[in-house]
Amino acid sequence: MSHLKPIHSDADHAASVEEIERLWDAEPGTPEHDRLEILGTLVDAYESSRWPIDTPDPVEAIKARMDAAGYTQSDLGRLLGSRPRASEVLNRQRRLTVEMAWKLHTAWAIPAESLIKPYALRTGEMPK
Repeated sequence: MSHLKPIHSDADHAASVEEIERLWDAEPGTPEHDRLEILGTLVDAYESSRWPIDTPDPVEAIKARMDAAGYTQSDLGRLLGSRPRASEVLNRQRRLTVEMAWKLHTAWAIPAESLIKPYALRTGEMPK
């Protein structure tokens, strides 16, 4: 087995993934399994820096949750206090308040970091 080294390129990444596949069934407690765990950590770190995944903006997060759970705009309106308010939020005419974000987070399990992310309104206005 060669020495482990940081992953600096896509070629290093491909070689590491290939080795992970080879070591996949290694028995826990063996040097091979230890190597598998370390390679997994290195690959994860490289992939996170090379291909970061950004969290959706609040409106995208709400729409995704509605789609996944089968919620309707009426359901959102009941949660936010009125159907017109829900429509304004979904159409980017009104920003979420902290209270609305909290309700969405607790009732629909939408990650708070998605709900508090700054986003543009339909007018193009960004928060200060």
